[in-house]
Amino acid sequence: MKSATRRRRMALLLAFLICAGLLVLLFLRKYEMSHMRPPPPPQQQEAGTLVVTLFFASPDDQGLVREAREIDACSDPAACAEEVIEELINGPVGELSPTIPATTAIHSVRLEGETALVDLTRQFAEGLPGGSHSEIMAVYSVVDSLAFNFPHIKKVKFLLEGADASLLGHLDLSSPLVPDFTLEKTP
Repeated sequence: MKSATRRRRMALLLAFLICAGLLVLLFLRKYEMSHMRPPPPPQQQEAGTLVVTLFFASPDDQGLVREAREIDACSDPAACAEEVIEELINGPVGELSPTIPATTAIHSVRLEGETALVDLTRQFAEGLPGGSHSEIMAVYSVVDSLAFNFPHIKKVKFLLEGADASLLGHLDLSSPLVPDFTLEKTP
């Protein structure tokens, strides 16, 4: 009787350890995937234009999807980054959904080392539909688009009207954000 109880306990302990090990492996894989950078886009430059990749919300609003866009070529990286954000504000061309309110304007985009400081008007925060999901889609469409197109940009810090944007509804913006390409949904 004691040996049967002991065997059950050992079996339960073994099952628990296997489950815990699997959970640890899943968390490690998720962490590794979130820090992987997709290959940089082929930046084609044709007659004064540059092809960039923008991230917009999927039609079902369950992730971010890439859309190629042609912008004017520019020599200043901050000006190019500002142009990419302007195109995000303009919205998608196809059937994807916009992530940034069309009333948003850009005060400035500055580069400090590997961090882009993006200063937007209050309409960015005020024009978003309620809920953390729309905030995440808006913020990471900017972060992922900048990091994807400009490999030297590793983080993005948001400012609203020149001041630190510490909180966007539910999302903590007090620190610079790194890209999260796990939000990308394959079309």
